[in-house]
Amino acid sequence: MGDTALDTPKKTPGLIRAFLPNEVVSGLSVKIIVLVQIAVALLIWMNSPFKVLPKPMEVLTALKELWANQGLGQELIASFGLNVQAIGWTALISMALSYLTVMPFFRPLINAVSKGRFLSLAGFTLVFTLMVGGGHPLKLTLLVFGMTVFFLTSMASTIADIPKEDFDHARTLRMSEWRVVWEVVVLGTADKALEVLRQNAAIGWLMLTMVEGISRAEGGVGAMLLNQNKHFRIAEVFAIQLVILMVGLCQDYVIGIVRRVFCPYSVLTLERK
Repeated sequence: MGDTALDTPKKTPGLIRAFLPNEVVSGLSVKIIVLVQIAVALLIWMNSPFKVLPKPMEVLTALKELWANQGLGQELIASFGLNVQAIGWTALISMALSYLTVMPFFRPLINAVSKGRFLSLAGFTLVFTLMVGGGHPLKLTLLVFGMTVFFLTSMASTIADIPKEDFDHARTLRMSEWRVVWEVVVLGTADKALEVLRQNAAIGWLMLTMVEGISRAEGGVGAMLLNQNKHFRIAEVFAIQLVILMVGLCQDYVIGIVRRVFCPYSVLTLERK
């Protein structure tokens, strides 16, 4: 009755909306939030009461030394090549096995293989060594096994979640069952397969130190990290970890670009949501 405040609600400022549930903030607000959080994290790091933690400048100095005089760049190339091979084999094996779940005969087998994610790789080191030998094949096999069991679990779940209506729609178009599998299962989940690949590719970097520690013939950042950790060179350890993080983030970004290029409809779906 004359109280116009109820008719014209006040607009909440962008940065304040970031502290409210289920709010959408602008791109500029997100950038400001990220910059503030990075600055706060650096301040906390620089003023950390834990003396064992190296300061940012100590890490940068160690990084320069490792890169210039200890061959960090070459070790990184060796590890990156190993990881790319592992990702390729993992995607090939996992997607082939997950697509077999459309046939009831293979579902118990695929389900059993996916349970391998609970097993420690230490128990398979001797077995894989006897099967493929040492060196590069051993490291590659360990990485592929460790990544496949997780990739397969996610991909099989993705296929199992395909709505029944998608299959029925394909059948109304008079497609054969194999054509239905190609259109609905293979092509229909391509964007999700790339997303699963992006999420699971990070496991390779997580396992890198272990597999390169088992076989150090080719070196790699994992072996270098173990060497620095053995001699309590904490600044060098942080520097190597920082390099691995940066490379991993770049890898994640590239896979995301590939997904948007080859499956642009996935981006449109997210925008509609």
